[in-house]
Amino acid sequence: MKLNADNPGLAAEKIAATFLTQQGLKLITANFHCRYGEIDLIMQEGNTLVFVEVRLRTNTKFGSAATSITKQKQQKLIHTAQFYLQQHAIQSPCRFDAVLMQKADLTQIEWLRNAIDT
Repeated sequence: MKLNADNPGLAAEKIAATFLTQQGLKLITANFHCRYGEIDLIMQEGNTLVFVEVRLRTNTKFGSAATSITKQKQQKLIHTAQFYLQQHAIQSPCRFDAVLMQKADLTQIEWLRNAIDT
């Protein structure tokens, strides 16, 4: 994601990181990029590494935030996570979560744990 102060997606990612931190997760990194794609947030909950996809949909004309995480997007996330795990030699348990928002607001969050089956 392009880092721009006026970018609502970036604001949503910051809000999601704040929300998840308040829920007890620890932020490891944000906006991890590699040739396979990008992971918005990588966090840790206990000994579990959590890969988080943040989706902001202010207009549901083309579907909800949840439906925008297509099978193709899921595969990109999985490949990107595998690359991250190999690059950092991590062998801890992992999961994929999604944070969904209709507006970039801390009170408008839906957190889906285990949003993607691997």
